[in-house]
Amino acid sequence: MKIVILDGYTLNPGDLSWEKLKDIGEVQVYDRTEYNNDTIIKAIGEAEIVFTNKTPLPKEVLEKATALKYIGVLATGFNVVDVMAAKKLDIVVTNVPSYGTTAVAQMTLALLLEMCHHVGEHNRSVKQGEWSASKDFCFWNYPLIELDGKTMGIFGFGRIGQATAKLAQAFGMNILTAGSRKKLELESSSCKQVDLDELLAKSDIISLHCPLTPETEGIINASNISKMKDGVMIINTSRGQLIVENDMKDALDNGKIAWAAVDVVSKEPIDQDNPLLKAKNCIITPHIAWAPKESRSRLLNTALENLQAFLKGNPINMVNS
Repeated sequence: MKIVILDGYTLNPGDLSWEKLKDIGEVQVYDRTEYNNDTIIKAIGEAEIVFTNKTPLPKEVLEKATALKYIGVLATGFNVVDVMAAKKLDIVVTNVPSYGTTAVAQMTLALLLEMCHHVGEHNRSVKQGEWSASKDFCFWNYPLIELDGKTMGIFGFGRIGQATAKLAQAFGMNILTAGSRKKLELESSSCKQVDLDELLAKSDIISLHCPLTPETEGIINASNISKMKDGVMIINTSRGQLIVENDMKDALDNGKIAWAAVDVVSKEPIDQDNPLLKAKNCIITPHIAWAPKESRSRLLNTALENLQAFLKGNPINMVNS
C-alpha cells in the first residue's frame, strides 16, 4: 500500500515521527507540493492513501488519481478537498476535528494579553536603552489594560470558543456568545448567549471562533464594526476571510477599533499589500495558534487513528459520508 503525504513539513518539521505510518505501507513524504494540478497528480501517482494539510485536491486532481481510496486532511478545516467529487469517486475523506482546542484558546489569550500589556514592545524599549534613560523607576509606551470586569464577545461557541471562555473567565471577564446554535446548558452568571448585534454592541473584546461559511465570510465588515463599542479590540484565530480587511484597517486607523490581533489573514502566506500590514495598532502572527508540538502530536496521532479505522472498515471523522 502506497501512502503519500503532500505537505508534511508544517505538521512535522522534524520533531515528530512518521514511523507508525511506515508500519502500514510504503510512505512518500513531500515537505511541500506546488499548488499546480499536474504537479499534485504526479506526486500522488498510484497512491491509495493521501494526506494533505493545505495542498488542494480539486475534482480535476481526484479524477486523475485513479488508485486513490482515502484522503486524510491534516487539519480541522477540509475545504481544500472537493468532498462531493470525492464521494462520487468513492474516496473517503476524514479530518481531525479537535486536536488544537487548547492551543488555539491559549493563543487567543496570548494575543489579548499582548494588546493589554505590549510585553514585546516594552522588552524592545528596555533593550534599546529607554528604561535606562528614564527619569522614573518605571515607564510605559502604551496604555495598560486590566481585564477583570471586561466583556468578551465570542462569535462561535464550539470547542475552541468554550475553551477560550473558560480562560477568559479565569481573568474575571464576562462572556457573551453568539453563533449558529444556542447552547443554553452552557449559560452561567458570567456567560450569556445573545444575538450577534447584542454581542457587537456590548463587547469590549470580540474573539472569532466560527467556521468559514457563506454566512460568516466577511462578518467583520464596516456595517458590523459601526455597531461595536468605540475602542473595541478584535482577535481572530479562526479564518482570515471572516474579516473584510480594508474595513478593519479603516476602523483601526480612525480609532473605532483600538487594537486588533490576528493569527490568520485572507491569503496565506500574507501578501505584502495586505492592508493590515499598514494598519495602526494591528498585531499579526503567521498562523501559529495550532502549532505547539503537543497539538501537532495530537493531530498526527488522530490522523493515524482515522486511517487505521478506515482500513478496518469502520471509518471515523468522515466529512463526506
